Amino acid sequence: MSASDSTHCPSLKLLAKGKVRDIYAIPDVDDALLFVATDRVSAFDVVMKNGIPNKGKLLTQLSLFFFDLLSHAPETRHIPNHVITSNVADMPAAVHPYRDQLEGRAILVRKATVLPVEAIVRGYITGSAWAEYQKSGTMHDMKLPEGLKESSRFEPPLFTPSTKAEVGDKDINIHPDEVSKHLPDPALAKPLQEYALALYSTAAAHSLSRGLILADTKFEFGLLPPPSPGGAPVLALVDECLTPDSSRFWPRDQYAEGARMVGFDKQFLREWLKSGGGGFGSKGGGIGEDPVEIPREIVEQTWGKYEEAFELLTGRKFAA
Repeated sequence: MSASDSTHCPSLKLLAKGKVRDIYAIPDVDDALLFVATDRVSAFDVVMKNGIPNKGKLLTQLSLFFFDLLSHAPETRHIPNHVITSNVADMPAAVHPYRDQLEGRAILVRKATVLPVEAIVRGYITGSAWAEYQKSGTMHDMKLPEGLKESSRFEPPLFTPSTKAEVGDKDINIHPDEVSKHLPDPALAKPLQEYALALYSTAAAHSLSRGLILADTKFEFGLLPPPSPGGAPVLALVDECLTPDSSRFWPRDQYAEGARMVGFDKQFLREWLKSGGGGFGSKGGGIGEDPVEIPREIVEQTWGKYEEAFELLTGRKFAA
């Protein structure tokens, strides 16, 4: 089975081609967009030469699962999201000719002005945060207690934002106090942080009940148009939500403070790349690296991690 690395919908207007998603405008529809999750895969801000078959469908179905869960949970049901429908039959007629490409991987969403901040929440110290802590005792320029170990738990979880980069650029970690400087309205900084922490806590509790630790995740937020003339724009959760592309999930029964955890996410692929897989890292890793071809066995093993996470989190088998 080959990966669906791109979409071709010539009667729709392609607005953006991200690391994973293609975003289309629909003729005569001004208040909605079509988000399509391809099978492209990125790591260290580099989109690889080949993708992972059915990954886009899995990301879409898992995002929809969490959008639904969060919109009904008592702690987070007040937080809007941008989902209209994932049923192609219920989308505008202009979308229907592309049903074969879109089924299972497309979501019609309300048009939002995306905020240029990644709302990252960390429940445990790992990855780039652990690397920073080892060097300076800080995380996102916040001073942390001495004596933390790799994979130590934060109680409570911490909001650790970054700037949102364009494809080919690198996100920059920033101190939480810096968020307001990157927003069109500085007053959005507080609710954005509160929303992110509430969403993380609800998702982490669900994950733990399914045998997984949600080590960290990143959310994106946008502003929906005012619900009534003269009203204020509405802060809402947008993009994907709590997938193995945007989150680290660890097996609860294997957790050990001080150990480097590799769980049900694309950290498996990152570790292969960090080891020099495919010649990656010859330029120091990250921005400027050339995309590499992921060998079949790494594709299959990475897919296995994604599929197992899906089944554990949702309680059902993945169906392409």
